[in-house]
Amino acid sequence: MSQDSSFGNWIIYFGNKQIDQKWNWHHEVQYRNYDAIGDLEQLLLRTGIGYNLSENNNNVLLGYGFIASENYVGDDKVSVNEHRIYQQFITKQKIGKVGLSHRYRFEQRFVEDDFRMRFRYFLSFNIPLCSTEDDQPSKWYLSAYNEIFLNTESSIFDRNRLYGGVGFRLNKNVRFELGYMNQFFEMSSRDQLNMITFVNF
Repeated sequence: MSQDSSFGNWIIYFGNKQIDQKWNWHHEVQYRNYDAIGDLEQLLLRTGIGYNLSENNNNVLLGYGFIASENYVGDDKVSVNEHRIYQQFITKQKIGKVGLSHRYRFEQRFVEDDFRMRFRYFLSFNIPLCSTEDDQPSKWYLSAYNEIFLNTESSIFDRNRLYGGVGFRLNKNVRFELGYMNQFFEMSSRDQLNMITFVNF
């Protein structure tokens, strides 16, 4: 049967292992559903090796991703597999207590027998909800981002993601977020509930 709901759910894990002062290993798993859970839209596995150009502020990364999609065509589902190579640059800054992050990502996408390329720009804000002593990060915070996707082919605009959520910092290595995201496509849009775990170790 075709998808019953336009409100989906993404369960996301982001991991980052600091290998030494310069090198890091990024890895993530995203389980995306068309509805609350159980109607798989995508399973995304992504990893990469990054290098810090400066301490905690500027990072370049080379990565690989595998994406298994279940796309509705009428009432039927069609499986599509994608292998993806990507390069990215992340730079961070602070304006007062608000943290900003810019991510520039260039993707080479091998979608079945098709080859595509795409550019993505991601801007995020992290806003602490309460003041702390000794410059310790706030336990609770607000998170927001916007990310635009641009193709290199004639149909330039691919999609835009707008997100807002609330986060809880368990300790210096683990934090959780719950948020709402809307994806704008050229001819449609979709709403998502995002449940995210971040782990640094």
